[in-house]
Amino acid sequence: MTPPGTTDFQRGWDAAIQAVRDWHEAKAKQAMVQSTRTRFPKNLEREAELHRRCAELIVTLSPDDV
Repeated sequence: MTPPGTTDFQRGWDAAIQAVRDWHEAKAKQAMVQSTRTRFPKNLEREAELHRRCAELIVTLSPDDV
């Protein structure tokens, strides 16, 4: 939850960052499930790892970086 007095822009930024993080985490889970159903799981495991790292790093962005 955002603290009181936070600007609308900051609340929107926080919501967007959380949405992107959730999306990356979901894609990582999806890739891992798919990797159990394929004969060549390594590519999907690498994709899942990439999405996990993106989800971790996305929170380091700030509006000043954009």
